[in-house]
Amino acid sequence: MKNKLKFSCVSVLILLLTFSCKENNTNPLLVKNTTEFNNAVKNANPGDVITMANGVWKDAELVFEGNGTADEPITLTVEEKGKVTLEGASNLQLAGEHLIVEGLVFKNGYTPTNAVISFRKNKKEIANNTRLTECVIDNYNNPERHVQDYWITIYGKNNRIDHNHIVGKKNLGVTMIVGLDTKESVANNHKIDHNYFGPRPTFGNNGGETLRIGTSHHALENSNTLVESNYFDRTNGEHEIISNKSCQNTFKYNTFFECTGTLTMRHGNETLVDGNVFIGNNKPSTGGVRIINESQTVINNYHIGLTGYRFRGAFVMMNGVPNSPPNRYVPVIDSKLNNNTFVNCEHIQLCAGSDAERSQAPRTSEISENIFYNENPKDIFTVYDDISGITFKDNILGQNNTTSIQEGFEKADITLVKNEQGFLIPTSDKIKNKITISPKIATKENTGTTWYSKEDKTVALNSGKTITVESGINTLYEATKNSNPGDILVLTSGETYLLTKAAKIKHPLTIKASGKDKPIILFERMMALEIQNGGSLSLDNIKFDGASAPDYAGNAVISTSKKSMIENYKLFIDNCEFTDFVVNHSFDVLRVSKGTFADTISIQNSKFKNITGHITALDKETDDIGAYNVEYFIMKNNTVTDVQGAALRLYRGGKDESTFGPFLEIEHNVFNNVGFGKKNKYQAAMSLYGVQVNDIKNNNFNNTNGLKMHLVVGEPIVNVVNNNYYKSGKIEVSGDEKYNIENLFNIAPTFKEGTFELTNASPLKEKGTDQKEIGIISQN
Repeated sequence: MKNKLKFSCVSVLILLLTFSCKENNTNPLLVKNTTEFNNAVKNANPGDVITMANGVWKDAELVFEGNGTADEPITLTVEEKGKVTLEGASNLQLAGEHLIVEGLVFKNGYTPTNAVISFRKNKKEIANNTRLTECVIDNYNNPERHVQDYWITIYGKNNRIDHNHIVGKKNLGVTMIVGLDTKESVANNHKIDHNYFGPRPTFGNNGGETLRIGTSHHALENSNTLVESNYFDRTNGEHEIISNKSCQNTFKYNTFFECTGTLTMRHGNETLVDGNVFIGNNKPSTGGVRIINESQTVINNYHIGLTGYRFRGAFVMMNGVPNSPPNRYVPVIDSKLNNNTFVNCEHIQLCAGSDAERSQAPRTSEISENIFYNENPKDIFTVYDDISGITFKDNILGQNNTTSIQEGFEKADITLVKNEQGFLIPTSDKIKNKITISPKIATKENTGTTWYSKEDKTVALNSGKTITVESGINTLYEATKNSNPGDILVLTSGETYLLTKAAKIKHPLTIKASGKDKPIILFERMMALEIQNGGSLSLDNIKFDGASAPDYAGNAVISTSKKSMIENYKLFIDNCEFTDFVVNHSFDVLRVSKGTFADTISIQNSKFKNITGHITALDKETDDIGAYNVEYFIMKNNTVTDVQGAALRLYRGGKDESTFGPFLEIEHNVFNNVGFGKKNKYQAAMSLYGVQVNDIKNNNFNNTNGLKMHLVVGEPIVNVVNNNYYKSGKIEVSGDEKYNIENLFNIAPTFKEGTFELTNASPLKEKGTDQKEIGIISQN
């Protein structure tokens, strides 16, 4: 009995020691610098937890490698979530088996390599069965706009990327990629779920995708990646929000909120898109799903308020290239759109991209049991080629909607009823299956982290304090220097402000007059105002006079930084005057630099007179790769007279179809004696190259050089309507032959004395497309 008791005691003691040792192995090991981190990683065993101490880890290039087990992974975590940041030139590489990384925050810097977080050290040392969770990458951008890097590169097999907060990628490169460049990463069974992909602004070039799975080189490899319950919040980098470039991937329960682009099946076959939600809120260019290739399945998705057209439609089924290689446009075969809901969506595009090369229409495909409802009485379908290879059946169409497609649609009286999730659901006695949104659908609340804010940090123009600026020498310079984002600088009407130093615009800032009379800005440097990275500018009722401007080459009233600008900017000019910039060298009003990009440049109700250069020269991206300098350019109700250069030079080179800008609106302007300067290399009043959307209407061109337009890429939209060309040059169009020029008048305008407003007797009165004047409406 004593021996048995002794044996039992020893057994218990051994068992306690075993558990104690195991417990000690899982105790977190706090590391305070990279040396301690590296030592901890080198000695890590299954079950160990390495904890990074609170604080800033600057220039920390970390390699987390080891071999845990399914039951006892090796974990890298932080002392307190949100209080450990990796800044400067920091990154993280993962290699090994059964690793967990959680709680890291990357901000205030950029990766020194090609990835912020990579699931491999090199092609032979990769991470499998590894989890990346609750990590943050926030505006961690290379300051050079066109230097490429990625934020998360996923290799290996059976990895999970979940509940991460990924926001603000602005330089070239996909936000997250799944790589298939080795056999060890094919058929990977990765799961990407519950991540918050925050806003990504328009990049203005190819390479702005948020997620890409595979590449054109591995288009026929099976990736077997599941992308589930992720929230894509205004991820607008380019028109492919997600670029699927491999086979057998699944996209379920994701939400796309106001995204200007589509989930695109660019390469690869057998993709499943099931139960996702696309919310456009009628924002421009918002899209849904685009089908290319074979055996694609799009089912049970909900779309509302999408306005995109062409490749950004609410649904797009492409034409393909006959006998296409996998990396071009494989024709749509054996694919289906089934049981989807479209509410107030503008464009369903069938056989999109049809041209001499993409001549193969879809075959043996199906569009069935879908609901198409639009409150406006319109045909939302656009058919570009033969649709006999698509079977239409059992689709429901709103009572006031039409379609030229002959079979497969039944009209129904539809009422929209808001469900418990807040979605407007079409209801009708003809709708057989109840429309439901999965409880697994991604929301802002159930994605990302719980401890890192999703609040939009963007500061709007005119949102700050109003500051009165006294007239004098450099008072405006000091005011801009000491201003805060969103501030409004009010200049005294009729007073003069002299700048002997260029005022730097480093954040959103408004400069306006205190009353009706315009304050006058004189300047003695190469520019008056320089928009720098992070800056945006609104000018209201200001006069810029060239009396003090120096005679330098490269002068401009407003200039962007000569350095690359990672932040997009906005420029609004309203009711301003720019006069007497007459020097031996060309003097531009606005000059931009390479590597800068404006979301919007708007010039309205303003006057430009006696200028030796251009009004706007937006032509610095000349590499012909599809890059350009502005997304939306608006010029309305302005007078431009005695300008030697061009009123506008806008350039987008190359033939890449990943972007759809620039968008151009030129309306109700007067151009008088413009474009004849000897140094005007364009020899045109307006030179447009590769502009995708051209809306030029109701303008008065008087004794002015011509309009030169070269059309490239896809299907540029050109509407030159109701313009008067009197004693002016020709409209020359080259490139694409599809364009619309209507009502080109040649009538002598009669102006009121001292103005460019038409007299009541002018035959151009009420000749505009809006029944208003050709030329300016009024400039009081």
